Amino acid sequence: MTATDPYTVRLAPGVHAYVQPDGGWCLNNAGFVTDGDSTLLVDTAATLPRAHALRAAVLAAGAPLPRTVVNTHHHGDHTYGNSVFRPDAVLIGHDACRSEVLAAGRQLHVVWPGTDFGEVEITPPELTYGDRLTVQVGGVEVQLIHPGVAHTIGDTIVHLPGQRIVFTGDLIFQGGTPFLAMGSVSGSLRALDVLRGLGAETVVPGHGPVTDPSAFDATERYLRFVSGIAEEGHAKGISPLETARQTDLGEFAGLRERERLVANLHRAYAELDGLPEGSPLDPLLVFGDMTAMNGGVPVACHA
Repeated sequence: MTATDPYTVRLAPGVHAYVQPDGGWCLNNAGFVTDGDSTLLVDTAATLPRAHALRAAVLAAGAPLPRTVVNTHHHGDHTYGNSVFRPDAVLIGHDACRSEVLAAGRQLHVVWPGTDFGEVEITPPELTYGDRLTVQVGGVEVQLIHPGVAHTIGDTIVHLPGQRIVFTGDLIFQGGTPFLAMGSVSGSLRALDVLRGLGAETVVPGHGPVTDPSAFDATERYLRFVSGIAEEGHAKGISPLETARQTDLGEFAGLRERERLVANLHRAYAELDGLPEGSPLDPLLVFGDMTAMNGGVPVACHA
């Protein structure tokens, strides 16, 4: 195995995280819960080959193939592989996750046309919920919690209270820059309060290695940093791109995907303009500005 190969981490009896290094664009985490007779899978993957590798990892751990798949949000790196687990598994997500999967379609193909995603069949959740839903996997209670608009408008936290484990989806990027273009800065801060209130000891982020609740504090520091520089730039009347280019990242300079700062500033500016949380932004402008932040080098999908 190389440093970039996906790997499985046993977190508790019957509970595993599936980590795809280095957690950059399109390299998400997944996980699964099993009692030996049934399995619940948390998220899929960005390409069909990676989804099949995830399927093989479930079997290699001695678990049966999932009867349930939970999508933590609609982005293609967490949902493109859904069809690999159908028709045997029921797909679950927040109400807005379903609508956003359908609205986005093959969005990753548009953003990264040079990536071989495979013959992806867009497969949205078929069972949806509003605020909370509990799923039983044998003797393991799995709580699905919608924290409000945060990373997207349809996020789901997957909480295992008995094991004190939480799968955060992209509310947390461990070692990577948060990405709020389709969500909310203020909503993400509220979501951190929800996560803290669960009392989990093990945190599986949407991207990056398994961590602990210290990730909540690190994420909050970044979000408050973004809010502060957004307020200054907005007050001066300069663009998100200009503000980003003038910003000293300080303690956040070591995070992956630093170009996401300008996307997050677009979101913060929208909120300062009084737009509702999660209001659509112009994706061409946002990704164009991220490319400009990269010195004209396009944002790259690593899947």
